[in-house]
Amino acid sequence: MDKKKVVGFACDHAAYDMKEFLVGYMSAKGYEVVDFGCHSEERCDYADFAHPLAVAIEDGSVAFGIALCGSGEGMAMTLNKHKGVRAGLAWRKEIAELIRQHNDANALVMPARFISNDEAVGLVDAFLASDFEGGRHEARVAKIGNC
Repeated sequence: MDKKKVVGFACDHAAYDMKEFLVGYMSAKGYEVVDFGCHSEERCDYADFAHPLAVAIEDGSVAFGIALCGSGEGMAMTLNKHKGVRAGLAWRKEIAELIRQHNDANALVMPARFISNDEAVGLVDAFLASDFEGGRHEARVAKIGNC
């Protein structure tokens, strides 16, 4: 399978239902999905699932990560602690596109308590359809320091 078609997912209890919906959606579109959890609506800590996703992004096991929690902030903070992970929080299609185009994001983070399943699908599709533009953005991304 094309490595760009391998996508990892991580969520906490607040985003479990949305993650399950998106996993089904992505599988139906032909993506290979690696589900790092969580695996129920039972209260849990987002970091327990963000770290394994980040490791998979770092080692190339997945091409992109999709992470969700209530606000999205906890997942984004945790993922961005890892070298080589550039996670961007998006709640609008334009932001999902820009974090790929200008920041070379390899993880999309979404705030499950503030968006619908349909909005999440639009964000994922926009993120995965966008490519890093390079050029003037390359030096900026290099300054992040975890490339």
